Amino acid sequence: MRIRVAWPRGQVVVRLADTPTARRLYKSLPHRTTAQTWGEEVYFEVPMRAEPEPGAREVVEPGTVCYWPEGRALAIPYGPTPIAEHGECRLASACTVLGRVEGHLERLRTIRDGDPIRISLVGEA
Repeated sequence: MRIRVAWPRGQVVVRLADTPTARRLYKSLPHRTTAQTWGEEVYFEVPMRAEPEPGAREVVEPGTVCYWPEGRALAIPYGPTPIAEHGECRLASACTVLGRVEGHLERLRTIRDGDPIRISLVGEA
């Protein structure tokens, strides 16, 4: 399963894992939302609710796409967050890992607070 996250200055493709939460997200698309940033993380609300899956984590690798239950949002860290220790990608709380950004993470640096975000299936206009 692959999805596209697009904003005015760029886009990335995300490869989703085969998990219950990732499948729910995939089936809920397309969706338009608004970006928020927190250090070197972008997050945005999605039209679903899900409890944390087993294995939910607070520390992930850059480019990991996560579902943040407390914010009903996707979170994509690409570098240190304000609560990071030693430069890690530390999320605000335990999140379910959904997949990974394919390609260059540097594109995420062009997202600004308030940017419109469109999340769609790859191949969808």
